[in-house]
Amino acid sequence: MIDDITDIAEYYNNNPELEHTRLERHQLEYDLTWRYLSAYLPPQGSILEVGAATGRYTVELTRRGYRVTAVDQSTGLIELCRQHLADAGLEQQVRLVVADARNLAEVTQKGFDVALLMGPLYHLVMEEDRKEALKQVVDRVKEGGLIVSSFISRFGIMGDLMKKMPEWIESQTEVRSILDIGRAPVYFPRGGFRGYFATVSEIAPLHEAAGIETLVVAGVEPGISTEDESYNCLEGERRQLWLDLLYEISTEESSLGASRHLLYIGRKRGLGVGEKQNR
Repeated sequence: MIDDITDIAEYYNNNPELEHTRLERHQLEYDLTWRYLSAYLPPQGSILEVGAATGRYTVELTRRGYRVTAVDQSTGLIELCRQHLADAGLEQQVRLVVADARNLAEVTQKGFDVALLMGPLYHLVMEEDRKEALKQVVDRVKEGGLIVSSFISRFGIMGDLMKKMPEWIESQTEVRSILDIGRAPVYFPRGGFRGYFATVSEIAPLHEAAGIETLVVAGVEPGISTEDESYNCLEGERRQLWLDLLYEISTEESSLGASRHLLYIGRKRGLGVGEKQNR
């Protein structure tokens, strides 16, 4: 483990509820992620969820009958996850673990059907640490098991920065650092959100080097830039039709990098890359 990421755990410990409400603001990201999970997850089985946060996915996965081991480095997030599971009457069905994604020694179980890394890889700013986090889950997934991971797009964040932090452009050292290496300079003050912003072209090779065969790389906010409300306000059949269309175009190569969040789905080598399991 190269980087000290205790500041990231503290960032979430200071306001775990903020992370829980994030997907209420970014509903397309949540809906499209579930569209992909529903298409690719096996109909039943065990899931190692690293970066479970407050349980947004944990609760629903457990409700659908999956056996989940939920891991997060933040004690605050894990406690909120526990609370949401308890509220749903599911707490006894999930194992909760506080651990760094780069060291899952406490997760001794092997042969998981699925591993989810929907968060840790965009907080590990050093490539060696991202590789180690992938190795940790690949070692615990069975041959042919599914690996799902999330990234923040290096260029997809520009609309959010312009909208929420227009003054950011005046910090040219940081601007160039983000564009060139995907992260703020190493001397940049810690304490706030600190992450790694990926290019589309690096995502599949990173996983393939870890022994994973790529199934799909998708943008989970295609076509909306920063205008979440334009999707959030849709209802009924109209919302469903837009979701269908956005799912259809979510793998369009020319638009992938414009999505703020990117979703990778692959399979641990040992099962044909084209053998997709459907719910």
